[in-house]
This record gives sequence, structure tokens and C-alpha cells, in this order.
Amino acid sequence: MSTIVVFGMVFALGCVCGLRSMTAPALVCWAARVGWLNLSGSRLAFLGLLPTVVVFTLLAMGELVADKLPNIPGRNTPASLAVRFLFGGICGIALCLTAHASGIAGFLIGGIGGVAGGLAGYSVRRNLKRHFKLPDFPVALAEDVVAIACGLLIVSRF
Repeated sequence: MSTIVVFGMVFALGCVCGLRSMTAPALVCWAARVGWLNLSGSRLAFLGLLPTVVVFTLLAMGELVADKLPNIPGRNTPASLAVRFLFGGICGIALCLTAHASGIAGFLIGGIGGVAGGLAGYSVRRNLKRHFKLPDFPVALAEDVVAIACGLLIVSRF
């Protein structure tokens, strides 16, 4: 796989992290667990361990529920964007380790994807609700499906 393709997939997985900050890490953990991502011998090998998979899966499931609650802060706050940058970057490193590409570049590209996905997701969700006069819940569910499907597609290709 070419470096450009790897970095494109890293950015895309970062964008998934921007939509749902725990979905991409949970999918990376599952991918490492089932052998799609080879992290053995690296500092991220723990991502494939069963306890890590369980913790990130529970966090992702909790986020999917919490996202529908009215009192959850928006993803466009500095703290939320920082979390999306961090987890997008970690997911980027994991993909790059598997593809033998630069981990530093993976961290930066994945992190930038996390911020871009967070801001774009916020804007798209808000505009869909306004333009089509839709309630938030079905738009949020559609966003969940997009995040999970895109993330699964990306991690399954390594």
C-alpha cells in the first residue's frame, strides 16, 4: 500500500474519530484483536488485548448513547477537539505502524483528521437539522452509522 493511500486512510479514520471520538479507537482495538492490524512488538500492542478492547468498546457504546442527550457539550469546544485530535492521532499511529509508515506523520495526520471530522460533523449535523427541519435523534443515528461503517471499512483494509 502506498504511503499516500496510508495517509489518506489515516486522515479518514481521524475524521471518524471527529464524528465519534471513541468509535475509531474501539475499531482499532478490535482490528488489532482479530489480526487486521499487526501491532505486536510495538508500544501499541496493548490495544489488541481483550481488556483494552472491552474498555474501548464500552466507551464507544456509552458515547453513542450520551451523544443523544441534550446536556452533552458540543464537539466544537476546545476540550472536545483536543480529545478528537489525541485519539485520531493514536489511531493514525496504529495504522502507520501496521503499514510501516511514519508514526509521527500518522499522529499528526490522524489528529488533524479528528479535528476536521469534528468540525465538519458538527456543521453537517446542524445544517441538516435546520435545512430539512429534522429532529436531532435521527440525524445523530445516521451519523453513528456513517462513523461505524466508515471506520470498519478503513481498519478492515489493512
